[in-house]
Amino acid sequence: MENRRLGRTEHLSSVLTFGAAALWQVTEAEAEAAIDLAVGHGVNHIDVAPSYGQAEIRLGPWLEKHRNSVFLACKTGERSKAGAWESIKQSLDRLRVDHFDLFQFHAVNDVETLNVILGPGGALEAVLEAKEQKLLRHIGITGHRPFVLVDAIQRFQFDTVLFPLSRVLAAHRNDYTDFSILLDQARQKDVGTIAIKSVARQPWQGTMHMYRTWYEPFSRQADIDKCLWYTLSQGVTTAAMPGDLSLWPLLIDAAERLRALDEQEQDEMVSEARRYRPIFPPA
Repeated sequence: MENRRLGRTEHLSSVLTFGAAALWQVTEAEAEAAIDLAVGHGVNHIDVAPSYGQAEIRLGPWLEKHRNSVFLACKTGERSKAGAWESIKQSLDRLRVDHFDLFQFHAVNDVETLNVILGPGGALEAVLEAKEQKLLRHIGITGHRPFVLVDAIQRFQFDTVLFPLSRVLAAHRNDYTDFSILLDQARQKDVGTIAIKSVARQPWQGTMHMYRTWYEPFSRQADIDKCLWYTLSQGVTTAAMPGDLSLWPLLIDAAERLRALDEQEQDEMVSEARRYRPIFPPA
């Protein structure tokens, strides 16, 4: 599997990231099988958060033995210094590790929240102290609103940014779905880019959900090829695997056959996706 440089972190991340949200409600055996599958195919970047159900607990036993073989990224949804410190300590304990390679402010979707995090007594103060104590190496931010993330990387030297990027979003460009300016700014500032929701098709229609994802995903190999290849043709470092383990073999297959798409192919894939409703419409 291809590896790409994650911005100024200098880490060579696999083009697929282990999206630990898929471990939300799985057994220990299912978690072990997922780890073996992903790592066995070259996935070397793990993304987890305390809000992902049992994910930290499921990853802990494996990380305790194999910590140095992966790039470990964690998150916090806390906005205050005190809350962030508690979150850092709890995640280190649950994951059975002594440091994170990347620690991210999770789901920052409005400027008011960003102001709190970066302001006096905000979560950034705890994260900077933790970095001084070598509990984490790099600092990132995640969110669903491109204009908020552009503001964030202009105000602080974030090492990475994580955001949705898909051909369906590209087919419905507006201030909430157009991440082109963020990609351009990230390249200029050497910020590592991590994409999510690459295989999101549309919001679920009805109450019957066939997959453990909060959106309806693409599930045919040909469609997943198009989705992943489109996202990875935008210059991002890596794309997180979706929240249902049954889709992972398809993503891995697509990644191992990855090829860059030319502009005409990308345009065709975006045009084809206009029939679907994006999962992030304007609020």
